[in-house]
Amino acid sequence: MVTINDIAKEAGVAKSTVSRYLNNGSVSPKTKKKIDEIVKKRGYKPNTFARSLKAQKTNMIGVIIPRLNSSSTNQVLVGIDEMSRQLGYKLIITNSDQNNEREYENIQTLIKQKVEGVIMFAREIMPENVDLVKNTQTPFLFIGQKVDGINSIIHQDYQAGAKIGKFALELGHRHFLYIGVPETDKAVGIERKQGFLDAVQAKRGAQVETIESDFSRTAAYQKALSFLKDLKATYIVCATDNIAIAVLKAANELGYTVPDDFSLSGFGGYEATAYTSPTITTISYPYRKMGIEAVDKLAKLINQEEIPEVIEMSNELIVNQSTKRIKKEGINKV
Repeated sequence: MVTINDIAKEAGVAKSTVSRYLNNGSVSPKTKKKIDEIVKKRGYKPNTFARSLKAQKTNMIGVIIPRLNSSSTNQVLVGIDEMSRQLGYKLIITNSDQNNEREYENIQTLIKQKVEGVIMFAREIMPENVDLVKNTQTPFLFIGQKVDGINSIIHQDYQAGAKIGKFALELGHRHFLYIGVPETDKAVGIERKQGFLDAVQAKRGAQVETIESDFSRTAAYQKALSFLKDLKATYIVCATDNIAIAVLKAANELGYTVPDDFSLSGFGGYEATAYTSPTITTISYPYRKMGIEAVDKLAKLINQEEIPEVIEMSNELIVNQSTKRIKKEGINKV
């Protein structure tokens, strides 16, 4: 099925330009002629139902979140709510509960609810969900993952991983354990980990072991009770702050002292890391700012303004009490 994204690519113009053309908006004669030819050649037929929904202004924005118990999601939602109120939009928030079928249903539901645009927290990129997004004229903005042809706002996860790796090397550490998450989440499961691995493996003599957990504190805690008993690494890097908090709890119960026995860090900059003992070194992400930026950019898409397809958000290393410099490898086990 030919989509407006296909037409835009072949014509060498933005998707919003094709949308204006289809809605009899302002398009230069030269561009109009080019799109005319491609539409006829490809046999493109506009989705009249979607166009009829688009014609009705509702001042509603849809938001699709992957789960309810996520600190980062909640912080982004704060920014989304703040900016939506400023711009006069109402929010419809749906939860997919990390289920791809529910996510597909949520996309359909929001389109039928006549929302003017959708912000989707992209977790696992499913082809059928992407096709559904690309085949509607409702503007979509992905958060957290990038997909060719869909506007998105992402974190600099590779750079964040490299930042932690370089920091750990500067502290003298050479033996690492990285606790990751499934690679179905490309940003956290692949890019964040790869940035760390590339940084530390560039150092001669560095050793890295990897373990996979998931986003659950409970699962990470149970795994930590097992692998900590035979720990050789002097520095543990966790793919999220939740995992780091779980590892710290297990370490305390097993009689380890952080950072004397091993250093520990996470990613996220969650508020909870400042209330653990010791406080946890982390990479802080601008979640609230991302939410504000998402609504601002979606509003521009709704108004058929062109924006960069991918926008990256920077991050910051926050050094806390859970990491320290070592003089030589090895830990003092209790």
